[in-house]
Amino acid sequence: MNNPNDFVIENGVLKKYTGSGGDVVIPDEVTAIGNNAFGSCTDLKSVMIPASVTEIGDYAFSFCNSLTAITIAGSVSYIGEAAFLACESLTSVTIQKRVIFIDDHAFDGCTGLTSITIPDSVEVIGECAFLLCKNLTSITIPESVTSIDDSAFDECKNLTINAPVGSCAEQYAKENDIPFVAV
Repeated sequence: MNNPNDFVIENGVLKKYTGSGGDVVIPDEVTAIGNNAFGSCTDLKSVMIPASVTEIGDYAFSFCNSLTAITIAGSVSYIGEAAFLACESLTSVTIQKRVIFIDDHAFDGCTGLTSITIPDSVEVIGECAFLLCKNLTSITIPESVTSIDDSAFDECKNLTINAPVGSCAEQYAKENDIPFVAV
């Protein structure tokens, strides 16, 4: 159980987590996770984001080296720049339907990530969003994605993109010599 004193919350924004890590459940009163709120919390293992949260700020969980799993609530529409940068142990990411934009470098350097399914609410995958996810072997990208920025999947050498024929994802795969499987 979390200690309420582990969270610095101002006007619904989680500004800073001061706890010792482990498995964290963010309080329901939080509506946004602020920039760098959990940054460099090296003992953080998992995070449960409540349905009250609509936004994950820039660098919110960057360099949380022990973070293995995150469930992003269906209320979240925006995943900020470098939100999970260098979370090397992150193997499980569940993105619920409502996220529209995955910002630049959002999962950059998440070397433990092996597969991910992008929900059909996502429209944009930012630049270098999955850069250096060297163990990422499979990503399913829906037709709703209309923009995949440059270098989104650079250095993902074993990646196969699964997406509809004629989609933006198919075009991206062809332009970047990434194996493509029609779904």
